[in-house]
Amino acid sequence: MTWVHRAATALCISTILAIMSPTPSRGQSGESKRQATDNAINDPEAAQPIAEDLSAKLKKSSVAKAIRKVGDWQLGRAVPSFSQDWTYAALYAGYAAVPEAVAGDKYRLAMKSVGEKFQWQLGPRPFHADDQAIGQTYLDLYSVFHDEQMIAPTRQRIDTMLQSPDPAEKPLWWWCDALFMAPPVLAKLSRSTGDAKYLEYMDRQWGITSASLYHPKEHLFFRDATYLDKHEKNGRPLFWSRGNGWVMAGLVRVLQAMPAGDPARPKYVAQFKEMAAALAAVQGKDGLWRPGLLDPGAYPLPEISGSAFITYAYAYGVNEGILDRSEYLPRVKKAWAGLLSHIYADGRLGAIQPIGGAPGEYTARSSYVYGVGAFLMAGSEIYRLARN
Repeated sequence: MTWVHRAATALCISTILAIMSPTPSRGQSGESKRQATDNAINDPEAAQPIAEDLSAKLKKSSVAKAIRKVGDWQLGRAVPSFSQDWTYAALYAGYAAVPEAVAGDKYRLAMKSVGEKFQWQLGPRPFHADDQAIGQTYLDLYSVFHDEQMIAPTRQRIDTMLQSPDPAEKPLWWWCDALFMAPPVLAKLSRSTGDAKYLEYMDRQWGITSASLYHPKEHLFFRDATYLDKHEKNGRPLFWSRGNGWVMAGLVRVLQAMPAGDPARPKYVAQFKEMAAALAAVQGKDGLWRPGLLDPGAYPLPEISGSAFITYAYAYGVNEGILDRSEYLPRVKKAWAGLLSHIYADGRLGAIQPIGGAPGEYTARSSYVYGVGAFLMAGSEIYRLARN
């Protein structure tokens, strides 16, 4: 990309970000603003046909086209509602993962502007994993720009957490989604600073959450402790596909940042492989996963955010030789084709369940930013897998 193209891209991003509304005060949740955006996205009058210009072939050009189609559509609509919330943190992580060969500097510059808007601060709750998730993108940008101010507030916040006692009433990461939100921040911070204390703390907290929520026989995570005794209509335990998708994506991002020789690494690889096999057993004929993993027939639609996170993990596992290529590459291909079948002509990604803690209702047109983030992560890893 020439300096002329870079300047034009930067000007385009600056123009988009100039319309961003002021950051909500700490006393005012961004929920109403986000809900307004989601309502506009899910307006039935805005419905379009499914896209017919995308190919599921694992060719770099085809994968890149799908990434840009969804990524560009979402960027244009999400900018006014950008926040430090976990929902947007997942979206930012997706944009930050997109290779430069796919979209040039456009997404990276947009994410850099997000960091500048929030002065590289995490969300308001000091030790809450959801409010730490945005730190993943700050750390990814730091790895490119090497500007200490990008990670200084994150490091300060995490250092304070490490010096504080564990919560007495329940685990720090008491819900399985948290394993995507916070552990990659700690792992990336350890890699960026060379300080092993962040990985050591992450490893201890991950172990606490696994001991509480990971089923040793089913090899899946309950969403939180309130679901330990809940069941599907068929009597099987209730395991949420999106919750387990969050965990799989968290495992990927921890393994990406963890040194190859770290003594804790083998147990993360083992858990990753166990979960991959359990999820393979319930992959749908359309390549996707239903909201309730062990009673798929009870759910009419696949759930795209969880399916995209699982696809991301499968593609990473194949790329890194962690998962058997002959077994999992066909699953990646099938899942990618399934994901593309839920992209609309304008680039909107559908069949994404709204915010929740368990399988819930949604429509084929439902679209939410965290699901798009998951799709961008999946696409970026599949792009690495695809042939020229």
